[in-house]
Amino acid sequence: MLHRPRIQHCKNCGAAVVYRLPDDGDSRERAVCTACHTIHYENPLNVVGTVPMWGDKVLLCQRNIEPRFGKWTLPAGFMELNETVAEGAARETVEEAGAQFEMQELFTLMNVVRVGQVHFFYRAKLLSDQFDPGPETIKAQLFAEDEIPWDEIAFRTVKETLQLYFADAKRQRFGFHQIDIQ
Repeated sequence: MLHRPRIQHCKNCGAAVVYRLPDDGDSRERAVCTACHTIHYENPLNVVGTVPMWGDKVLLCQRNIEPRFGKWTLPAGFMELNETVAEGAARETVEEAGAQFEMQELFTLMNVVRVGQVHFFYRAKLLSDQFDPGPETIKAQLFAEDEIPWDEIAFRTVKETLQLYFADAKRQRFGFHQIDIQ
């Protein structure tokens, strides 16, 4: 596997880092400071969000930010420190859609290996069909399956989550789905 260095300088002292096997017996190359010898670990980022439901429709947000400005997505974003996965998903749903909802179970977990991310989507039952989107969203809108602008969906994980949601809805039984995207 080709390693693309992301860390260039030590977060502790500012000196340059080199990628090598640490002296502690680790089996992976890490960013190691050339001055203070601090080992820096690079871990996946968590993306958290919801599949907000209103009857047979789901709520999508049209992106007002890059990447993929103007494309449609489920309300989601990066998890913050000091919050659980569910808390982060709820926060993102409020920030992006201004939705009122009741959080339900975890629906999809998607490992996006090539970009170092893990995406988590919860089902969420909307309590109102009125939305107050934040600055990252052009508009928030409800869509039935046949109304979704499938060619305008921003991310593969969102498209796959929506496809799984509608397949489960047809069966009237929602499960948990774990997918690895290479």
